[in-house]
Amino acid sequence: MGANAEQPNVIVFFTDQQRWDTTGVHGNPLELTPHFDRMAKLGTHAALAFTCQPVCGPARASLQTGQYATACGSYTNGIPLREEARTIAHYFRDAGYDTGYIGKWHLAGTRTKPVPEHLRGGYDYWLAADALEHTSDAYRTVLFNNDNEPVELPGYRVDALTDAAIRYIADRRRSGKPFFLFLSYLEPHHQNHRDDYPSPDISRGRYTGKYVPPDLAALGGNAHQHLDGYYGMVKRLDEALGRLNDALKSLGMDQDTVIAFTSDHACHFKTRNNEYKRSCHESSIRVPMAFSGPGFDGGGTLRELVSLIDLPPTLLDAAGIPVPDVMQGRSMLPLLNGRRADDWPQEAFVQISESQVGRAIRTRRWKYGVTAPDRDPIRDSGSPEYVEQYLYDLEADPYELTNLVDKLSHEPVRVRLRERLAARMIEAGEAVPLIRAVPAVPSGQLKVSPEEIGL
Repeated sequence: MGANAEQPNVIVFFTDQQRWDTTGVHGNPLELTPHFDRMAKLGTHAALAFTCQPVCGPARASLQTGQYATACGSYTNGIPLREEARTIAHYFRDAGYDTGYIGKWHLAGTRTKPVPEHLRGGYDYWLAADALEHTSDAYRTVLFNNDNEPVELPGYRVDALTDAAIRYIADRRRSGKPFFLFLSYLEPHHQNHRDDYPSPDISRGRYTGKYVPPDLAALGGNAHQHLDGYYGMVKRLDEALGRLNDALKSLGMDQDTVIAFTSDHACHFKTRNNEYKRSCHESSIRVPMAFSGPGFDGGGTLRELVSLIDLPPTLLDAAGIPVPDVMQGRSMLPLLNGRRADDWPQEAFVQISESQVGRAIRTRRWKYGVTAPDRDPIRDSGSPEYVEQYLYDLEADPYELTNLVDKLSHEPVRVRLRERLAARMIEAGEAVPLIRAVPAVPSGQLKVSPEEIGL
């Protein structure tokens, strides 16, 4: 079937702007994701998964290269991936794989124009658009093929891309070669030109007035306007995952194919700034992630915090392909089945652009973020100097409603997290930062003890 135990087929099922708590395994009560939930329970579930950059293009750049956005150079939307960049597709192709890309690319800077071959990241098969949100609508999907000809696909956009993916898989069934397919949906991202979340017609109104995550219920934004459509999009994505699994099973390829499901970032519905992402909050950075297939079935729930930066080395490792030293993440495979890795990072590191030049770390208990207010968030990739902006105790305040960054009671926590954030920035290739502490004020709380810090 074109694959074997040593070289399984690999599919990345990639959604856009999907919150982790849209899934049943994370407590959503609306039964939106039975296929993802099954994948998480029977395969491997990365329960604490985070983006490394909560913006579409930079997150994708990190996922393609295995490098942080500042290291690969695509730290804001509109900065094309460097032509000389080695992507995950190059490594799979060098190992004898057919490589295919279907859907949203967002790494060429061509917006509505076709992506020239030299900006396609080394993928052999191409059916994609740079900014799918600008070349398509919910019921009008326009992509470009290998010859840069426009191709209009029938059906709701999720279904149109899924149909194309199933055709790609079926065509490679007897090729004698394994394949690596990156399937990149737009949903549940908003439709930019009208700031709407267009779900399939059958879903309209189904989720109006239903479950509202606590952070959105407390902070407002436009969640009450858009959650109905957003949830409808998530539901159709999950149905697409089920269709993909059914197709693999019918073709006799389900036992030879790894599927990785995740998203580029999440969505805070204009509660943290004036749009949907680009902040350090859980509602921007925490994403769903699960794996199925050879090496992952029965892997259990990962206990560690993992990042999108860890996905490329994980997939290469699963295919038996050496992980290049240039990649800045690490394979999750040693963590499966409850195992621990002594050298695994104890925090997720996040770079933020476009809304601010910011940096953050997320530990099991704490969230700590800094910003560079004098820097241009579009022009500047980083700064030599930052100032503290956020500190949240996620154990006591999981929805990040109380900022403790200036509280005297939490000064010991800030000191430790400041050191750890600086170390992660240096490890990512950034200059040694100066992080200015904000003046501490009494809060009426007892000072957090060293035992309570948990760092």
